[in-house]
Amino acid sequence: MSRKNRILTLKKAKDAIILAHNYQRPEIQDIADIVGDSYELSREASRTSSSIIVFCGVQFMAETAKILNPEKKVLIPVRDAMCPLADHLTPEMIDAAKKRHPGAPVVLYINSTAACKAHADVICTSANAVKVVKSLPETEVIVGPDANLAAYIQGMVPDKKIIPIPPGGHCYVHDCFSKEDLDAARAQGGTIICHPECRTEIQQGSDVVASTGGMIRVVHEHEDVRTWNILTEREMGYRLKKLYPDHTFNVREDAICKDMKKTTLAHLQSSLEKEQFEVIVSPDIMEKARSAIERMLVIGR
Repeated sequence: MSRKNRILTLKKAKDAIILAHNYQRPEIQDIADIVGDSYELSREASRTSSSIIVFCGVQFMAETAKILNPEKKVLIPVRDAMCPLADHLTPEMIDAAKKRHPGAPVVLYINSTAACKAHADVICTSANAVKVVKSLPETEVIVGPDANLAAYIQGMVPDKKIIPIPPGGHCYVHDCFSKEDLDAARAQGGTIICHPECRTEIQQGSDVVASTGGMIRVVHEHEDVRTWNILTEREMGYRLKKLYPDHTFNVREDAICKDMKKTTLAHLQSSLEKEQFEVIVSPDIMEKARSAIERMLVIGR
C-alpha cells in the first residue's frame, strides 16, 4: 500500500481530519481535507465533528485547534515545527505593555503562543486584523507580535493609536522582500500582491495587500488578470496554481518557512499510526485563550 493510501486508510479508521496551512509542502496540501490560512483553519477546527485533528502547520496553530476543541485529540506531526515570530513574544512583554498603556485592549495576532493568547482581549489574523481593531471602542490598542502587521493596521485605522509589541517583531519570510523584488515584479508585468507581514514600503509598493486566504479571493474576483506576483511564502504559489491552472503566479523561490516544510508524508503517517504528538494546553490557559479566540470568530473575517 502506498504511503498516501495508508494515510487515507488511517484517517478513516481513526475518524481524523487533516488540516494544512497554505505554506505546507505540496504533497501535504494535496492529501489534506482542508487547506487554508490561519483564520480558515481556526474556523474549521471549531466546526469539525472528527474525533482527531491532525494539524499540518506549526505549534501555535495546533494549540489554537486544541483550545477550540478541548475534548478532541489534536496532533501535530512534527513536535518542533515552531514559529519564531510567535515565540518572540512573551506574557511578560504583554503585561508590561498593559502597565504602560492602562485601559488599552490587547489584540494578538493568531501567530502567538497559547500562553500569550491567555493575556489577550481578542485574537486576530492577517485577514481580519483591521476589522477586529475597528470593532474596539478604545482609541489606543496594543497589537503584537508582528510590527509590520501593526503598521498595516495603523495605516488602515488612522483614528486609533496602534502600539506594537515587541517593537521589532517580524516574520523572517515576509521581512525578506525588498524594493528589488518590487522592481523585478514590475519589470515582468502583472499584478503585485503582498502579505501584510511584509514591510511597509513593500505594502505601499504593491497593488494589493492581503492574507493568503485573501489572495485567493482577490484572484477569483479578478480572473481577467492572468499574471500575479505573489510576495509571500513560496508554497502559496502552488496553492493558487492548483486553483487557477491557467494563471501565472510568480514567487520568490527562497521565500521559505523552514518550520512549515518540516512536515512530510512520513511524519503525517507516523502521527496517525501512533497518534503522536498530542498537543496539550493547560486548562487555565485554554479557558482564558478560548474567550479571546471565540471573540475573533464572532467578529468574523
